[in-house]
Amino acid sequence: MKLKSWLVCIAMLFVSLCGLKSYAQIVVSSQDGVPPIEIDYLSPKKYEIGGITSSGNANFDQRMLNFGVGSVIEIPGDDISKSIKRLWNSGYYENIDITITNVVDNKVFLNVHLEERARLVAFGFKGTTKNEENEIREKIKLSQGNIVNDNMKQTCVNIIKDYYVEKGFYNCEVQVDEQQDPKVSRGVRLLFNVKKNKKVKIARINIIGNQEVSKAKLLKPMKETKEKFKFQPFYKLDTAIAYCFKHKGYYQSKDILEHMEEYFSDRVKLRIFKASKFIEESYESNKVAMINKYNELGYRDAYITKDSVYIKGNNIYIDIYVNEGHKYYFRNISFVGNTKYSSSVLSKLLNISKGDVYNQTQLMNNLNNPMQNDLGNDVSSLYMNDGYLFFTATPVEVMIENDSIDIEIRIREGKQARYNKVYVTGNTKTNDNVIMREITTIPGQLFNRADIIRTQQVLLSLGYFNQESMNVIPKPNEADGTVDIEYVVEESSSDQLSLSAGYGAGTFVISAGIAFNNFSFKKFFKKEAWTPIPGGDGQRLAFNVSTNAKYYQNYSVSFTEPWLGGKKPISLTAGLYYQVQTDGTKRNTANHVEIRTIGASLSIARKVKWPDDYFQISHTLSYQRYQVQNYNYFIFKTGYANSLSYIFTIARNSISAPIYPREGSEIMFSVQLTPPYSLFKKGVDYSTLSAQEKYKWLEFHKWKLNVSWYTRIVENLVFFVRMKMGFMGCYNKSIGPSPFERFYLGGDGLSTYTMMDAREVIGMRGYDDYSLSPYVDGNEIGGTIYNKFTAEIRYPITLNPSATIYLLAFAEAGKAWLDKRQYSPFNMYKSAGVGVRIYLPMFGLLGFDWGYGFDEVPGLPNANKGRFHISINQSID
Repeated sequence: MKLKSWLVCIAMLFVSLCGLKSYAQIVVSSQDGVPPIEIDYLSPKKYEIGGITSSGNANFDQRMLNFGVGSVIEIPGDDISKSIKRLWNSGYYENIDITITNVVDNKVFLNVHLEERARLVAFGFKGTTKNEENEIREKIKLSQGNIVNDNMKQTCVNIIKDYYVEKGFYNCEVQVDEQQDPKVSRGVRLLFNVKKNKKVKIARINIIGNQEVSKAKLLKPMKETKEKFKFQPFYKLDTAIAYCFKHKGYYQSKDILEHMEEYFSDRVKLRIFKASKFIEESYESNKVAMINKYNELGYRDAYITKDSVYIKGNNIYIDIYVNEGHKYYFRNISFVGNTKYSSSVLSKLLNISKGDVYNQTQLMNNLNNPMQNDLGNDVSSLYMNDGYLFFTATPVEVMIENDSIDIEIRIREGKQARYNKVYVTGNTKTNDNVIMREITTIPGQLFNRADIIRTQQVLLSLGYFNQESMNVIPKPNEADGTVDIEYVVEESSSDQLSLSAGYGAGTFVISAGIAFNNFSFKKFFKKEAWTPIPGGDGQRLAFNVSTNAKYYQNYSVSFTEPWLGGKKPISLTAGLYYQVQTDGTKRNTANHVEIRTIGASLSIARKVKWPDDYFQISHTLSYQRYQVQNYNYFIFKTGYANSLSYIFTIARNSISAPIYPREGSEIMFSVQLTPPYSLFKKGVDYSTLSAQEKYKWLEFHKWKLNVSWYTRIVENLVFFVRMKMGFMGCYNKSIGPSPFERFYLGGDGLSTYTMMDAREVIGMRGYDDYSLSPYVDGNEIGGTIYNKFTAEIRYPITLNPSATIYLLAFAEAGKAWLDKRQYSPFNMYKSAGVGVRIYLPMFGLLGFDWGYGFDEVPGLPNANKGRFHISINQSID
């Protein structure tokens, strides 16, 4: 049997060798009339290239080959195969053949046949919106003349799919239709048929393995990976109630708010600002955030064992398996290396006690987060506010015993640093000295982190720079103990143009104004400085005009120098205005009706550093003269009145940014006083005098308080509250309160005729203009006391300096009273609504609000309910 098997094997090997020999001898076809050429692949021969011809519809460059005429190559051999590969890799050809046309002695003649690939003539889309099409075109970057092949088409399909996947269309389908162009040879047109199908949203995130920490707590830090909208507050309520009775101990072990959070977390999911789409990069970072949440709760060993993401229909499901580990607590915390401050001082500032839950995030924030903790209540800030720029604090776990951890904080104080160079970059319009005079970090002084933060706030309050791009770059040099400070700014347009129209007193009035908020008076006569107006010195020049041409005109101008003399932050503001309202007849006409008002003011303001450097005090001297002729609706029909007053104002402003504040407060208290003329005139019975005699020189005292507070709820979501109140009193009860300069509450806060009687208009949404002020005989007469309270939730759509936009929801309450005896602070008109604010550098802050007034106004049946309001530069606020 063995011998027979060996014979069979030898026979098969012989047949195979014979077959191989016959296969190696291949007959290659040649040109017509030339005998066939035999090529033996087992015995390559060297030939000299006698000539190279080309065929096909493509241009051919012999330099693309690995050989040329006169070259000696082996056939068959690598030179031909490499040439074919090189031509193919160029991407220009879809059909490549290199054939032998003739052999003469040791010379071979070759022909290269090339078929050119199709070229793109045009491409389009079907199933996309115009905006989507524009964005996709930017991504795929196709252009006329591109080579069209399967790889190119598949690449485009992948890009289009990725585009829609990012938007949540995970089941989108893309097909490519290719058509020959009728006019261009080898030209094709591509049509990308897109079928988006329904959006795929995250239906459920399952946390498996969490025994101690609720799912609601773990999902909260996953800000970009959220389950889709759901509102089923009573789903399986009976089951929850039954579980409560069966497991009393479980419900007694937790706070009621925590139980409410757990109950509603699976039943109520509101998606207003964020979509529940799945983004892989965000998901990965959100998993880290979940583990960080575990760490904050003391589970320092927690980790994700595995996770899976799968799609069913139009829903995405996520399963995350966790291992919580043990819960740990702080035990002993000690400091090593501290000589400047005692351990007791540092422990108090660290604010972590023995027995507290082990929270590494809190430890680092309270210890070493100096450039992000604006409050400056961390250990590093304590050192850095005293020059220790090179300070470091490193916490080390020195012992872990059962559930307790001992921490040793190793401090390296370093030496104190002083400012070397302080400079600003990025200012293209504002002069260096205007910025440098506001900076409190002076070369030679000790480094102080608080001064740097305060300087940033001051520079932002100027209104010249983009609040989102301002930056401070410290450049320390530990070798010589110095630090250079670079303030990086980006100019934004601060000049403002205002246009408005209003209807009042039976006439339509158009108003226009322009304010140059970074003006330069000393460059006024320099021709090259007019670009388009001279600027850069921080001065303010404003003009306003209101008119309806025939019946009413108002003109005003004001100028502010913020640094009087250029050495101290003392600002000087001067203003003039002139207003006239007539019946349209000429002045020399009989019974001509006219009210003419002229006024001027001079104000000096100074920044003070006590109680802190957020305060400013101002003193203003104001004069107005009112001239009335044949006007039946004024206090007196014909006559005049004068008002000379002194205004003292103290204000504190610590808001983080002027356009969209996220934190800080504004407080303003002012008192306005006129001389008590009547007290100087003894024996005069003012009750018998005419209105003209009573009000020849106005006398009153006026008190106002405004308080605003901003706080960040989360990220850029801001909560804002404001309280405003005012009171006007008199010196002489026989004269009573002045009919001028009263408070008028209600509406959008815009008023055309404020200068007619110097009235103060306070906007309140949801009600008509002036409707919340006292009325007599159907005419508003203004109040001598008022209150107004506002609460808002704000969220930005864009913080781009060229167009800042944010949404808001508000609730307000307010009222004005004629007399303090009528004052009832708990009986006010209430309203609520929504709005949007748009800041355009050229026009300032524009507001559009819809408010609903809940309370009817006696005597004005249609003054409340739904109202649409427009505000300009916070006129409503």
